[in-house]
Amino acid sequence: MGRSRHLAITVLATVGVVLGVLAGTSTTAEAAAGSGVIKSGNGQLNIRAGASTVTARVGLIRNKARISIVCQQVGQKVFGSVRTTILWDKMPNGRFVSDAYVVRSSQRIPRCSTAGQVAPPATRPVTPTTPATPAVSKAGWTNPIPGLVGSGFRTKTRPTHDGMDVAAAKNTPIRSAAAGEVIGVYCNVPKGYSCDKDGSVRISGCGWYLEIEHAAKVVTRYCHLIRKPIVVVGQRVSAGQLIGYAGSSGNSSGPHLHFEIHTTAPPATRANAVNPVTFLKAKGVALR
Repeated sequence: MGRSRHLAITVLATVGVVLGVLAGTSTTAEAAAGSGVIKSGNGQLNIRAGASTVTARVGLIRNKARISIVCQQVGQKVFGSVRTTILWDKMPNGRFVSDAYVVRSSQRIPRCSTAGQVAPPATRPVTPTTPATPAVSKAGWTNPIPGLVGSGFRTKTRPTHDGMDVAAAKNTPIRSAAAGEVIGVYCNVPKGYSCDKDGSVRISGCGWYLEIEHAAKVVTRYCHLIRKPIVVVGQRVSAGQLIGYAGSSGNSSGPHLHFEIHTTAPPATRANAVNPVTFLKAKGVALR
């Protein structure tokens, strides 16, 4: 009887540790300074390895789950259901969730130590100078913007996401992925909003965006520019030519480029959207 009781206690303790890790409340050397409750709507909130959406997603946490918070780290700006903020909450297991989705019981959470932090994507505007044109592959294609690919094409969590997202600082140059002709320049936000201001996940639309038609009826689309593209409809562009600057207009949680590729177009539709990473790789373009 004593052995069975000991075994049962051990199993329960193990389960408790596992559940604590999943909820961000594992017991470590880092003591919690406060707590909060996740408010992510009907879905689950991503748990990240660092203070930005381009760091690895290491788990999910359900809506209304309670978390312990060790400290807060400055990172990528997020437009959430609770607030708009650049702060991310570090949990005792060393993982992060955006404070934009946390209803905190304490407002006095200390800042995290800078030691060992994962650097978030830069959010400070940069001078829109024109760096060297990126390399163009033998097939005539190039990377439209430097940076890490974050949210990908039609993932399980975003099945209607028809492109790839690349986090980038505001005013980062965006370039035509191949030679072609500009076929559209648009401001796409709901009535009453502006494309010349940062958007939000609470509104719809691509903000400032443009489309370019290339050979073989391929169309590329570039969304969430900081201001109106610097090219016009009917203009011919070369591969790697500057066409605009990254921003966060429209349906956006922070500065980035949403990039789409459509085949058998125009028009560019959901039916002819293809995975940009796969397409560019086949054209000899390596992405990070």
